Amino acid sequence: MRTLRARKIEAVGLDVLDSPFTDIVGSVADRAMVDRAMRGITDVLHAATLHKPHVVSHSRQDFVDTNVSGTLNLLEAAVANQVRAFVYTSTTSTFGDALTPPRGAPAAWITEDVVPIPKNIYGVTKVAAEDLCQLFHRNQKLPCLVLRTSRFFPEGDDVPELREAWDDSNLKINELLYRRVDVEDVVSAHFCALEKAASLGFGRFIVSATSPFSRADTAALGVDAPPVVRRLVPEFESIYSARGWRMLPVFDRVYVNDRARQLLGWRPQYDFRRAITAIAAGHDWLSPLAREIGSKGYHRAP
Repeated sequence: MRTLRARKIEAVGLDVLDSPFTDIVGSVADRAMVDRAMRGITDVLHAATLHKPHVVSHSRQDFVDTNVSGTLNLLEAAVANQVRAFVYTSTTSTFGDALTPPRGAPAAWITEDVVPIPKNIYGVTKVAAEDLCQLFHRNQKLPCLVLRTSRFFPEGDDVPELREAWDDSNLKINELLYRRVDVEDVVSAHFCALEKAASLGFGRFIVSATSPFSRADTAALGVDAPPVVRRLVPEFESIYSARGWRMLPVFDRVYVNDRARQLLGWRPQYDFRRAITAIAAGHDWLSPLAREIGSKGYHRAP
């Protein structure tokens, strides 16, 4: 919404919480409200969701209501209003157990061809919503693209052990190598998807920072990652050493964004090398948009 308004593009923002960027306060689970909100809409960016941190605070039914029924409501309203493009913000968490090979095994090379194995209600409902998008493209000819975004939140990690063991920037910059993306690149991917939806019809795309690794690196990454990073990005070592930072000892997966770059024409800007170059120069490694948004937290109250 910030970017749309900055570009002078007319848009309607819908959210369960009021904000300077919310025009309609309500839930996508409310079919009547969705029908009213969708009148005159030409394109949909569907990012409404309960996500992983909400597993501990919301019921499984809440996840079904928002992530599945809410998506169905939007899709049906999109067809009724002859929407030109529907872009669904999904998640790499849909891959679930496919992301964690046994200890010592090669890192999982994650492309869109990997079959999801959801491990919680979040993953199950996101996969179901993706399938609804595919169904509406097949049966109602709705141009509908699914973006499986990797983690881009600025909040501390939702795993307490990681929050306590790592400097926050150190951990997040490490993640740019294999499982993180900057929110500004996420936004640009959505605009690319809007432009390509009509010609592509349907597709699933991984949206994550471009990794320096190749598939040939996966065996070493699963056993001893730092030498691989040192070979590909040798300048990282002195930059990390000056700050007392550490590289992760192993990587369990690598997200591959080739399809999004090739078919959507997406050009992500914020990767590991750019981040460490910024840190070395004394600059913030986050994008201007990420800094502007800041940390919102996972819940209405801590």
